[in-house]
Amino acid sequence: MQYLCLIYEAEALEAQRDEQTSNEIFGAYMEFTESIKSAGNFVAGDALMPTETATTVRVRDGQMTTTDGPFAETKEQLGGYYLVEAKDLDEAIDIAARIPSAKTGSIEVRPLMVFEQ
Repeated sequence: MQYLCLIYEAEALEAQRDEQTSNEIFGAYMEFTESIKSAGNFVAGDALMPTETATTVRVRDGQMTTTDGPFAETKEQLGGYYLVEAKDLDEAIDIAARIPSAKTGSIEVRPLMVFEQ
């Protein structure tokens, strides 16, 4: 079964990190990614640009509007994701707990809905 691991962390935290700490975290992400690739759990994953680059689109009564930024004000912002293959939710949670940002932010784990064709 596939699970989406959504990585949330305060963008302000990244801005406060010095270069050495940022490099260590980047290295931890590369190590984590390699570990789930070699274990056969990795399906996809990417980091997202900061929320200041986001555009929210809404259509109401046939009219489209756009606004800069994310839909909701939150303390933590969606910064990236991993799509993983896991035998069950417990395994997906174990994988999510190893994502480096789990130590400073939060990881939302959600199963993908599979539609029969």
